[in-house]
Amino acid sequence: MNAAQKRAQLNREAILSASPARLLTMLYDRLLLDLGRAEAAQHAADWAVASENLLHAQAIVTELSSSLRRDAWDGADGLLGLYAYVTTAMTGANIHRDPARTREAIDLLEPLRTAWHEAAAVGVPPTATGSAAGSAPVAAAAFGAARFGTAPVGAASFGNSAPPARPAGTSGGMLGFG
Repeated sequence: MNAAQKRAQLNREAILSASPARLLTMLYDRLLLDLGRAEAAQHAADWAVASENLLHAQAIVTELSSSLRRDAWDGADGLLGLYAYVTTAMTGANIHRDPARTREAIDLLEPLRTAWHEAAAVGVPPTATGSAAGSAPVAAAAFGAARFGTAPVGAASFGNSAPPARPAGTSGGMLGFG
């Protein structure tokens, strides 16, 4: 087994054994990594690399949007709106080769990544449906209140459910975990 195959296998094993909260933080980490790479590529006028990373980031936001449990938190519609806005910004960044739009997406999504890492660090337990929505991480609720004017601190969480578990032996698909 070569190094690339070994790394891919380790990535698959990490995903399959990760908790729902950890899977969500992994998605956000990769999302921000893709956006950072896209921004750097845009500044270097490497449009193919920028486009590849922006498209991958859009796929991750699509996954986050589709996993959002709108019934689990009254601020979920606001988060869904943010995801839609960021998707539009990334599309515009790609079409118009505009690093400022990529930076805008980074600036909007970084607080979410930070909040989810904080929630995972305090051990937000998953609910029976596999989401982290059963608890109320203060950081997540605070972000929701500050950004959307909803959910007092400690009252709710984002309500994103973790991506579905994949059967053993399958890759991470287009999101690049496998």
